[in-house]
Amino acid sequence: MIATLVEVRPDVVHLMGGLDHDIEGHALGALQQALTEAGLDYTHAFSAQPNSGLPTGLDMDGDGALGEARDAQGYGRFTGDSGMAVLSRHPIGGGVQDFSTFLWADLPGAIPPLVDGQPFPSAEAFAAQRLSSVGHWDVEVLTPDGSLRLLAFAAGTPLYDGDEDRNGRRNHDEITFWARYLDGDLPWPAPPLQPVVVLGGRANADPFDGGAGRLDGIRALLDHPRLQDPPEPRSTGGAAQATPPGHRGDPALDTADFKDPRPGNLRLDYVLPDTRLSVVDSGVSGPRAARNATIWSGWTSPCPDHPLTPPARKALPNAGRSFQRRNAPPMTNPPSLLILAGDGIAPPKSWPRCARSSTGSVISAT
Repeated sequence: MIATLVEVRPDVVHLMGGLDHDIEGHALGALQQALTEAGLDYTHAFSAQPNSGLPTGLDMDGDGALGEARDAQGYGRFTGDSGMAVLSRHPIGGGVQDFSTFLWADLPGAIPPLVDGQPFPSAEAFAAQRLSSVGHWDVEVLTPDGSLRLLAFAAGTPLYDGDEDRNGRRNHDEITFWARYLDGDLPWPAPPLQPVVVLGGRANADPFDGGAGRLDGIRALLDHPRLQDPPEPRSTGGAAQATPPGHRGDPALDTADFKDPRPGNLRLDYVLPDTRLSVVDSGVSGPRAARNATIWSGWTSPCPDHPLTPPARKALPNAGRSFQRRNAPPMTNPPSLLILAGDGIAPPKSWPRCARSSTGSVISAT
């Protein structure tokens, strides 16, 4: 991971589900020190206790046992197992919101697991069940040109359950949380149109492949009017990997390499910038799609005289379905935010001068 960060040199790093959390921040501090020794100075960081490994005292998976990894709020062998962190070159503001305690039952339109019309595994367990498997954060990053809202999360797998589809339903609703948040349908107000937002994290859901999960959740998020996915982050290594028959999505977009023929390579991780940002480049790091693939995106803030109409969705080769993006809400004052670039990201010379003055990068890594 450190070698990847040295190569890409992003401004903001989201570590999603790969860093154990301790109350005094020793693990995070050790990582910051290692990055400093590698020539990367991430002075600013945010982390919070994840739901992974957090004990509930209840049988959360219905197997009749207590105290197992699947009985925690999110799968984990101990409190703090496989948490998240945000590292930044720029200060992190006080406007950080941690939604990790939000209950699954409180999500509008939630699709809870039911058996014979009753909550699975019990009404008591579902009433205590938090939505986040690891966490959902809205992290404010303060750049010299303005603030950025990073929407960070790591959803649980939709696999390893029974006919009740508990994990598949929860994964769907963890992804749907962000659409509800951006639309103002939750107890918190939606992020204002200014500053811009960037969503980054592990959705653990591929919009076309895998044979598991409820794909309408990730498809709706990719089509949300405040977010964009162009150009989709591509990997020559991913494209070179053998894909099983029936693989519908573009393999160059895959971020995880699983056993063939099922589920095969999948796109599980995402960086989705605000539709008002002009994306310069994006990619998937590493020589091939891997279990720990890293995705990144660089962008510029739009020039004041540039239209703010979001680009249209492109049909993926052999995907079987395409999307057309709806128009974003009209803006009376274009954002003045310019995100400073990592050293490894440069806009093409053909871009207008004002668009080339500054770029930004957010990286999501395991």
